[in-house]
Amino acid sequence: MKIDLVVFDLDGTLVSSHETIYKATLHALREVGVTNEIPRHQFMNMIGMHFEDIFREFGFKVPDFEHFLKIYKSIYFDYINESVPFPDVKELIGWLKENDLKIGLLTTKGQDQAELILKHFGLFNNFDGVMGRRPGIAHKPSAEPLIKLCNELDVDIGTTLIVGDSELDINCGKNAGTYTCAVTYGYRSREILERYNPDFLIDRLSSIENILINGTNFQ
Repeated sequence: MKIDLVVFDLDGTLVSSHETIYKATLHALREVGVTNEIPRHQFMNMIGMHFEDIFREFGFKVPDFEHFLKIYKSIYFDYINESVPFPDVKELIGWLKENDLKIGLLTTKGQDQAELILKHFGLFNNFDGVMGRRPGIAHKPSAEPLIKLCNELDVDIGTTLIVGDSELDINCGKNAGTYTCAVTYGYRSREILERYNPDFLIDRLSSIENILINGTNFQ
C-alpha cells in the first residue's frame, strides 16, 4: 500500500470539540429565535453532519440559515477553550512531515473557520491543503471535496488515506476511491463504524504509523 496523502477530518478526529460545537449551536439558535430542544447525547452522535441535516433530524428548520451560520461562526471562539486536540495529534503530524507525506484536512466547517481553528491550535502550517465547506462544492459523504483536494495537491486518489470518526468520512473515501481509516475515540461508536467497513479501524491516532509502515493497524 502506497500512501502519499493523509486527509483528516477535524471534529472528533483531530480535535475534541463537542462542547464548543454544542454550546455555540444553542447560542446561535437562540439568537435567531429557535428554542427547540436539542438533547446533548443525540447531538453528539450527529457531529460531522451538515447543520441543515442535523436540524432536519430534530424536526425543525432554521428560517434564515445563513444568518444562523454567521452568528455561529462569530461566537464559536467564545467557547474554544472547551476544545482540545486529541492525544497523539501533534506527534503524528510531526511524524508524517518527517516522512515527507502530504497532509490535508476535509471538514464540513466553513473554509475560513476551519483555517482559524487549525491556527488556534498551532497546526495550520503543517497542512498542505485545507478543504472546508466552499460555495458550490458538495460536502461529505460526496466524493467531490476529497477529489478536489487531491487534485489541488496533485496527488492520486489511489494513494490517499482519509481518516475520520464518522460514516461520512468512510463513505466519502469509498465514493472517491481512497483508503479509509475510522477512529473509535470520536463521535461514533465502534459498532456503528464497523457497519461501514473502513479499511482500517483504530483506537489511537498513533496507529496510523503502523498502517503506513506495515499496511495494518495491528501492533
